[in-house]
Amino acid sequence: MSEWRGEKLARDARIRAGRAHAQGKVVPARSVVDLLEAILRPGDRVCLEGDNQKQADCLARGLSACDPGKVHDLHMVQSGIVLPEHLDVFETGIAKRLDYSYSGPQGGRIAKMLYGGQIELGAVHTYLELFARYFVDLTPNVALIAGVSADRDGNLYTGPNTEDTPTVVEATAFKNGVVVAQVNEIVDRVPRVDIPGDRVDFVVEADTPFYVEPLFTRDPAAMTETQILIAMMAIKGIYAEYGIKRLNHGIGFGTAAIELLLPTYGEKLGLKGKIATHWALNPHPTLIPAIESGWVKQVHCFGSEVGMDRYIRERPDIFFTGADGSLRSNRAFCQTAGLYACDMFIGATLQIDLMGHSSTITQSRVAGFGGAPNMGSDPHGRRHPSDAWMKAGREGQIVGDPALMRGRKLVVQLVETFGDKLVPTFVEKLDALELAKKIGLELAPVMIYADDVTHIVTEEGIANLLLCRDADEREQAIRGVAGYTEVGRGRDRAKVEELRARGVIRRPEDLGIEPLDADRALLAAKSIKDLVHWSGGLYEPPAKFRNW
Repeated sequence: MSEWRGEKLARDARIRAGRAHAQGKVVPARSVVDLLEAILRPGDRVCLEGDNQKQADCLARGLSACDPGKVHDLHMVQSGIVLPEHLDVFETGIAKRLDYSYSGPQGGRIAKMLYGGQIELGAVHTYLELFARYFVDLTPNVALIAGVSADRDGNLYTGPNTEDTPTVVEATAFKNGVVVAQVNEIVDRVPRVDIPGDRVDFVVEADTPFYVEPLFTRDPAAMTETQILIAMMAIKGIYAEYGIKRLNHGIGFGTAAIELLLPTYGEKLGLKGKIATHWALNPHPTLIPAIESGWVKQVHCFGSEVGMDRYIRERPDIFFTGADGSLRSNRAFCQTAGLYACDMFIGATLQIDLMGHSSTITQSRVAGFGGAPNMGSDPHGRRHPSDAWMKAGREGQIVGDPALMRGRKLVVQLVETFGDKLVPTFVEKLDALELAKKIGLELAPVMIYADDVTHIVTEEGIANLLLCRDADEREQAIRGVAGYTEVGRGRDRAKVEELRARGVIRRPEDLGIEPLDADRALLAAKSIKDLVHWSGGLYEPPAKFRNW
């Protein structure tokens, strides 16, 4: 006869073992290692909350300090690999297999460990893809999460950086898993119940507040005239021409420059109210001038940003806030909004090949993708029209019944032809393919596939790939904006000029833009201090960005 309650009985045994180190649900920080060794089993799937920004760092340190003789061969299924401890567990044998989305500062170390055979890689996922697998075949046995505060019943207040927490808890708690939350403090009553206590088994009052990375802060003082020129072309040649109102910006100085040009250059073009009104976006500080000058109507956030809490609290008409006044972010919901509700994604990448495939994977860094493949893809499930979506669909349709035409999401790569240390952005072949070959991956970690990319913008101009009618035209359009890279130098000049005559390639002068006008004087804010002034003193930048 089948046993239908095996998982529940196993969970009950874990809970009983863990209670030996708790008072009710509360576990002191000094007992974290004992708790984890009690509830974990060899080979468990473990989600250690490492979000884009918020890190369950106390629990990460505890896990890395466990005895490999007791806890080993774990399968880590977490969106972010950010802290050193996230990889230390692979060096000691505590963890063996990894499925993740984003690695950021640990990208170089991940590359070395993958090549060295210390990590058995499942896949590099997009956020929504990994979240989906939590509910299918990567359901965590144990989830180690982070929140701002909790009461003794385990009710959690996650605060502005809710991020991945609800998704992780939902998948774990309702499938016989164990949920452990680290919090900054235990309180009598939480400001807002973000995660009900019946879904949380243990609460650890951490020795220090959880770490939050200011990932989305870009100092206007570091923006270059080249980035400003590219931003000007994007605003005039894409935002204005398609009437983009609903959008997502990736991380980077190029998109930050666009945000700072809206109240100045955008105002000069008469675009206020016509573009950039509704956003799926973290609360970028560089968006403050556009908000304050009336460009932005609404922003839904994946997570928060360090220093933006007071500003968000005072702008509830713009942001999604709770009754307590603080931001309510949710990465799964915002990823879905960016995938289906936005007409454009515009972001950057490290490499683009001759067909427009792009990746942030290089021979020395495996940085992962985060949400870019969700934001930067054309969702075939979309059924609601918009002017921008339909216009892109008309441009891209080569054959077929016009009555059955569907729209297209604009997916724009905003890059300089040469990146850091003069490494070319445009390449004949992505490094991601070499990585796949070396470590035996069946699927190369491509971030955005070529058939999703609609435009590439560089300092040389805009390549509208929707207007390309065959593979050769597409290659020449990309070569035509690739500058003095090897890829750019290999262009067929006659074909590139033909594409320019058709409007497939447009140079700054074709858009009526004088490159010498791309001056820092156009930026609505030229420093972090200027952003503070724009916010009325509500923005409180991290210490590392204060130089006054």
